[in-house]
Amino acid sequence: MNQRRKFIGQLGLMAGAFSANSLFNQLHAAEWKQAAQKVAGCSPETVATDEDYWSVIQQSFTVNPNLVNLNNGGVSPAPRVVQEAVERFNRLSNEGPSYYMWRILDQGREPLRQKLATLAGCLPEEIAVNRNATESLNTVIYGLELKAGDEVIGTKQDYPNMIQAWKQRAMRDGLQYTQISFDFPIEDDEAIVSAYEKAITPKTRILHVTHIINWVGQIMPVKKICQMAHRHNLEVIVDGAHSFGLLDFKIPDLECDYFGTSLHKFLSAPIGSGMLWIKQDKIGKIWPLLCNDKPHSDDIRKFETLGTRSFPIEQGIGEAINFHTAIGSKRKEERIRYLKNYWAGKVKSIPRVKLHTSLKPEYSCAITGVSIEGMTPAELDSALFNRYKIHTVGIVWENISCVRVTPHVYTRIDDLDRLVQAIETIATKNR
Repeated sequence: MNQRRKFIGQLGLMAGAFSANSLFNQLHAAEWKQAAQKVAGCSPETVATDEDYWSVIQQSFTVNPNLVNLNNGGVSPAPRVVQEAVERFNRLSNEGPSYYMWRILDQGREPLRQKLATLAGCLPEEIAVNRNATESLNTVIYGLELKAGDEVIGTKQDYPNMIQAWKQRAMRDGLQYTQISFDFPIEDDEAIVSAYEKAITPKTRILHVTHIINWVGQIMPVKKICQMAHRHNLEVIVDGAHSFGLLDFKIPDLECDYFGTSLHKFLSAPIGSGMLWIKQDKIGKIWPLLCNDKPHSDDIRKFETLGTRSFPIEQGIGEAINFHTAIGSKRKEERIRYLKNYWAGKVKSIPRVKLHTSLKPEYSCAITGVSIEGMTPAELDSALFNRYKIHTVGIVWENISCVRVTPHVYTRIDDLDRLVQAIETIATKNR
């Protein structure tokens, strides 16, 4: 009888995250439905301020109550339902790895691809599942057929791994890697687009654009940049590590050619999960980063020949999508923006405090850079943690020097009040 129950339970698990028997439906469906009914008909901006509604969401996380984690721009915690999915799939895998991983869990990638495509607003045949934005973007960076002398334009404020990838290609293949620089915050789309356009030369082939600058949270006008680039017959690679699962958009609407993201940031998928999008008619020309028997195939799956991977992590993405979808993309975006503006709006007028991020909705959402005159980022970061147990991260990169603060949907107003009080006290006493 115990074996029979176990077998039936496994069948339910194998049905996956997109069935009526999903873990999300088992754990949250009824409670969340009731909470959603109370705000039905309200705008996302109105719901963003409804603490009763968000308290239901907050209870779905297992974060340490003794630590205020405001570095969600690095890695976001997964909600309980995602953690439990990974744990269940891991236990199942270890009952017979080669059977359950390759013959059972591996079959879940296609339903997952479908759901990711729905969330991204694209074709399933344009989505590859991998481990993070670095892997996704490196696949394109090293997979493009570029020759010596071809130019790639990026910025000094791009993510370091992407900068190093282009520098390595330049060293290996003789490419010209040009970096322009911005002084953020900038509240002028045309100034940003113009800076890229002015850097274009007859040898330029690729623009590399970061959707949300990870250091200070500046939202870049990606669609306008892509439209400009295409007028010059250039392709655009977009680093969407901090935008996917945060901003309410569909990837094709950006009009880019390539897009890579990490799913363990604002989507709150298992740590070590990512996604690559390539416009369908461009898949065939990109070499896979890891070997494939048909490297020139136009099948997006050629980018998934990773060998043995973590199937539990991969399948746990499904429950993160359920969690995200139940909230709603726009509602989630507005809540996180509200939390950012809540604390940043309170500290911006404190003497010696400086914000390094625009508070206008079109230019920022979650991430804000803050500094206190007379303190290094490391000193402010240490003071916040040692005195108040507030976890942030100090940033010193090119022309940026600040502490990055990033709330998420589980962040409580009380936590942000604590941050505001801490910044005010530190700014007043550290003279």
